[in-house]
Amino acid sequence: MLTVSLLVCAIMALTGAAADPEGETDLNSGPEVTSSIAELMPSCPPGWTSYSIRCFLYVPSTMTWANAEKYCQSQGGNLASVHSFDEQHVIQTMIQRQTSGYPLAWLGGCDAAQEGTWFWSDGTPFSYNYWATGQPDNRANANCLLMNFGDEKKFDDQPCNYIKPFVCAKKL
Repeated sequence: MLTVSLLVCAIMALTGAAADPEGETDLNSGPEVTSSIAELMPSCPPGWTSYSIRCFLYVPSTMTWANAEKYCQSQGGNLASVHSFDEQHVIQTMIQRQTSGYPLAWLGGCDAAQEGTWFWSDGTPFSYNYWATGQPDNRANANCLLMNFGDEKKFDDQPCNYIKPFVCAKKL
């Protein structure tokens, strides 16, 4: 009986919603609504690349990992974390379009707190692994993550004091 009552209520509500009583304004049409909705939708700042719910920025200026992270924080984000192949591809494509190549670039991965335990500086789980063959190897106390390493253009661990360009990310 409850099911029938709910079904009747749903039909009545849908029938009432479909009716267009005289004198009512249709709030879902017209250019005013369309432009207002577009203004309310978040978008990336100029120069940033949008993907999913985040914005990415390739910064060609070279810095240490720590200074790159500080710069990204000053822009409202962190060094980029990567959570899927598609995200990796978007970031690589963004860099390639700006540089006509695949330069090494800092991302937000770090294992300085405990060797072998990687985390992203934005606090998200380090669950996507895209390490180049033989990496991470901790050679020369390498604790920070670079992308575009070697012929594979994958992740590599390098000493955090190396000076490299980097990628920032922030939520929309």
